[in-house]
Parts: sequence; C-alpha cells; structure tokens
Amino acid sequence: MLDIELEIPRRELGVAQLVNLAVAGLPQMIDPERQFFCHTLRKSNGGLAREGVSPRYTLMTLLGLHRLERAGGKSPIRIDEMLERLTAQTGWIEGIGDLGLLLWTCALLSPERLPELCRKVGARDALTRYSDALQRKTMELAWYLSGLAHALNTGLQGVQDLGVQAWATFQMLKANQGNRGLFGHQAPSKTIQGFVRGRIGSFADQVYPIYAFSEFSKFARQQEVLDRARECAQTICQHQGPRGEWWWHYDSTTGNIAETYPVYSVHQDGMAPMALFALGEVTGADFTGPIKKGLNWIYGTNDLKFDMRSKSDKLVWRNFYLPAPNRYWRQIMRTASRPATTPIQKLRVNHECRPYELGWALYALAGK
Repeated sequence: MLDIELEIPRRELGVAQLVNLAVAGLPQMIDPERQFFCHTLRKSNGGLAREGVSPRYTLMTLLGLHRLERAGGKSPIRIDEMLERLTAQTGWIEGIGDLGLLLWTCALLSPERLPELCRKVGARDALTRYSDALQRKTMELAWYLSGLAHALNTGLQGVQDLGVQAWATFQMLKANQGNRGLFGHQAPSKTIQGFVRGRIGSFADQVYPIYAFSEFSKFARQQEVLDRARECAQTICQHQGPRGEWWWHYDSTTGNIAETYPVYSVHQDGMAPMALFALGEVTGADFTGPIKKGLNWIYGTNDLKFDMRSKSDKLVWRNFYLPAPNRYWRQIMRTASRPATTPIQKLRVNHECRPYELGWALYALAGK
C-alpha cells in the first residue's frame, strides 16, 4: 500500500486517504477463478458480493495500478500477469472501445507488445469493423484515440502508421461535437432514440474526448486539437454544481445541462481529474479549483453530507441517485435552459462499487 499520509501537507490528506483506500479495496474485487476484476461489488445482506467479470474494467484498473507504482507505491497484485492474460486471448474484445483500452494499457505498461498486438487485433482497419465505431459512439472512439495516441507517443517503429487511424478517429469525434464544445453520445439517426442520443452526451462523453485530444495533441501538434479539448473542459467546469457535482448529461445543441442526477463518484475522483490534469499538462491551464471541488463532494461536501468513502468496506460508493428513473430526453422536448430542480430529500446512495472507480482514481491522483 502507498503510505504517504505523513509525508504530505494536511490539506492533501483526502487524496492520500483515497489512494490508500483504492489500493486496499481492489484485491477483493478479483474473481478468484478467472483472475480478472469483477464487474461490480455490491453490498448485500450486510456483506459484499462480486458480480461478473470485466476485461474492460480490468484494463482501467491496471492503468491505475501502474500509475501508482510510477508514483512510488506498490500494487497489491501482479500487473504483468493480468496483462499477459488479457493479451494472450483477445476474444473478449467486443468493439473499438475495448480495443482502444487495450492499446492504451499496453502503450503505457508494456510498449514492446504494441507492434505484434496491433497486427493481432487488426488495429489498422478497426474503424470499419466494429459497430460502436460505425455508430460513431463518442466514449468508445475516445478510448480508441487515446490508445492510438499513447501508441504513437512511444515513438516505436512499427506503430507510426497508426497516425492515419488516429486522424480519422479525431475527425469522427469532431463530428459529434456541438455547441460550446459539448459532445453528443453518438452520430444522430432518424429514429427518436437516435435523435436524442445524437444530441445528448453523458459526462463520460465529455471527459474521455478531453483526455484523448490532450494526448493526441502531442503527436498531432495542431492547435485545433487542443482548442476543442479546452472548449469542452471550460464548459463542463462552468456547469459544475455548487457543491462540486459533475452532472450526468449535457445537450450538445444548446450547450446546457440536460440532466443532473445521478452523480457518480468515479466522475468526481477519477474521470474529471484525469481529463483536466491531462489537458492542464499540455496547455498550462490550471483546473485545480474544479478538481478540488469535485473531490470535496466525495469527502462529504454534498447534498446528503455523506462521505462516499467506506473505510470498513475499503471502497467508494457508486453514486447518488433518484429512485425513479431519470428521463433526460424530456429536457429536449421542452427545450429547457436548465434541468428540473432535484428533490434533495429523495436522493439515495447506491451501495455498490466497480473496479474502474478505484482504478481511475489511482490513475488520476496517484503522485498528485
């Protein structure tokens, strides 16, 4: 475990405690038979129960544990062994997003694997093979661009021709970007669902392109790439809630919030810091304020005054949610300038945790 609580200023103890909590909590999320991280760890009848396995979440978690080790900590698992299993049998890859995460992980953890891996998984024609690419899904394309960017940034021979795929992916993501830099979830289609999903994007649909464009800019060296990332980042920061909430859905046509809740812990302590730190590193912009506000939400500065960290269970609870399902497309029908007021007394805590919550927290915060 990374023991740094006594080595940093008191004002930063929350980050150190969060990092330590993630390290302590991840081993219980490993499926003992398949030796991958589970999909969900859910509180049930006073205990915690694993559900399913997720190669996707496993990759995200390995990225976090690798970042932890680079910061001087010690991973509680053998990272190399788990990555070896993921690269040896790649039948679990179901789309362009999975492929992107695998390239991203290998580029940072084991770059020598990249030339053979790209050949094995058909990285050079993936945009025409997978349905999530053909539907132009923002989050998945951003994962793919992140993987390509990290691969290109290694400078290795045998992967530099991936630049063609990277530029094509960037153009596809550009087509999903609308007013004030916000992204829709995918390419619009003629169905009602396709219309809404083409217009409304989740928080994930905003932060993953910010991260991908930031990393791609190191290879592309074009101002447009950074300008697009910066515009999206500035907009989500302007929309950040009064207690540091990163809201759930955004309208790429109006540039407004489409729906507030659920508010997810992984957005607060993982995905937002990851994207904003990456953009700050390449632009010099300072996003410390919004990042800290988001982290304070985790620590209890929220509507329920509830600390999302559970020391006894060694995890971070998943989100605040409303018992009735949100219907974010109602915002489209009435073209509201802001989402409806949330009845705070109805908010509930979702007592589950997924490995990528802890993995992305490590990736964003270890060493910070």
